[in-house]
Amino acid sequence: MNKVKVSAPGKLLLLGDHAVVYGYPCLVTAVDKRLYVEARVIEADKDDIVTPQVKESRFVLESLAHFKKKYNIVSSIRIRTKGDFSHRVGLGSSSAVTVATFKALSVLFKIDLTKKELFDMAYQVTLLIQGVGSGFDIAAATYGETLYYIRGGKTIETLPMKTLPLVVGYSGIKADTPFYIRQVAEAFRLKKDEMKRIFTSMQNIVEEARGAVLRGDMKNFGTCLTANHMLLQQLGVSTKKLDLMVEASLKSGAWGAKLSGAGGGDCMIALVDDTLRGSVEDAIRSVGGKIIEVQVNTNGVTIET
Repeated sequence: MNKVKVSAPGKLLLLGDHAVVYGYPCLVTAVDKRLYVEARVIEADKDDIVTPQVKESRFVLESLAHFKKKYNIVSSIRIRTKGDFSHRVGLGSSSAVTVATFKALSVLFKIDLTKKELFDMAYQVTLLIQGVGSGFDIAAATYGETLYYIRGGKTIETLPMKTLPLVVGYSGIKADTPFYIRQVAEAFRLKKDEMKRIFTSMQNIVEEARGAVLRGDMKNFGTCLTANHMLLQQLGVSTKKLDLMVEASLKSGAWGAKLSGAGGGDCMIALVDDTLRGSVEDAIRSVGGKIIEVQVNTNGVTIET
């Protein structure tokens, strides 16, 4: 095979934001906005990489270098990416492109990888570049669907979820994720007992939400979302804009709402009855949010035909 095309999904963190970095569980879902990687062997002296859809090409470059070293590949490779979403909206383009790159290379060179082996390699590259990370976004890109997840892939459990009626609102502000991770880390260093209390409360919420998913109890799941948002406010990672979007959603009848991810910007999510979807979307727009049309609980990394 001389050329292969692979895609991997973006993600939305549902519950357990920040706590997942410290070994507490989270829930994450894959979305239908995907990142595509096309790889082929070329007759050239060096690799040829163009990655306009991701924040930086290093994720592809490091993935390619890691793969070639691990499997003694000497061929030059051309890699091109395109995507359904911008890196600016916080849906995990860097993780998606890392997973898709490894998968494309494994297919190109006929190396059979399990999902866990694929996850482990992509997570290793992410840690190399970022220095810290839980890997939940790598897991979503690899496995897809909706996952109960613990840092480093210690637990990756697919939840049997048939539907997850979410509205996704974009704040219009690109979050500085490393900044907020460092901010929480500093708070954890200075106020460890208080932070552990918050993270333990998040863990309890995640477990309650996991049970709600298994029972198909969307109202209880929504209550968990709102409770998690209140804890993120205590962490100091929410913003006035995100809070306004959450409050507007709740006033319009959403079962629950919260920011999604590190905070400081990017997206919020609201769980809604489909009969109220339009009202909740209008409410988010009324406070300056932008609706992002996504489907959730979608497939993980996939070979494109």
